Amino acid sequence: MDFPFHGQTLTALPSGALYWRAENLLTVSDLHLGKSERIARLGGTLLPPYDTRETLSRLAEDIGKTTPRTVICLGDSFDDLAAGAALNDDDRALIRTLQSGRRWIWIEGNHDPGPLDLGGDHLAELRTGSLTFRHIAAETTEPGEVSGHYHPKARIKRASRPCFMADDTRLILPAYGSYTGGLDWTTPALRNLFADRALAYLTGARILTVPIPRTA
Repeated sequence: MDFPFHGQTLTALPSGALYWRAENLLTVSDLHLGKSERIARLGGTLLPPYDTRETLSRLAEDIGKTTPRTVICLGDSFDDLAAGAALNDDDRALIRTLQSGRRWIWIEGNHDPGPLDLGGDHLAELRTGSLTFRHIAAETTEPGEVSGHYHPKARIKRASRPCFMADDTRLILPAYGSYTGGLDWTTPALRNLFADRALAYLTGARILTVPIPRTA
């Protein structure tokens, strides 16, 4: 679904990816690749170790549909640096295939603050055109900020769906990873980043546009 943001037309994809057609640029946030491995390594609940492949397969589908010239992974692409180092050869090969023929940018996140040996460029943030891409929304920012980190989720009629959140200044993407949780869209730390009149674009087979309520 297309929507306006800071003078641009952006497309919210059902998966939670963001496509900027004018720049042929695809953005995803919070892949958290290797989450099941990290949880097992730290002695937590054992989860089926398929999250990385599932997340990368969905990303491959979105890349296939949009054929972007540039892909931006908007931080927390790996659950931690050790999880990135532990990726198996097949997953590494798939990442290299997805990177082939395009610019690939890893934005630093709080889970993965350093470079990994997986190709692409590693940046703290990126400004391109009128938009600035960073992992965590700044307390004060110029209009046109695109970020992730918070994993926003909207709750409507007892159902919860990951969502994009936007006003005239900033846009926050949902988490893209398979095993990522979410933060309620009315949580003050998240909701107070936005103006009173802000919109959410709920992911799913059909994107829904709804006003963001002020309180839980």
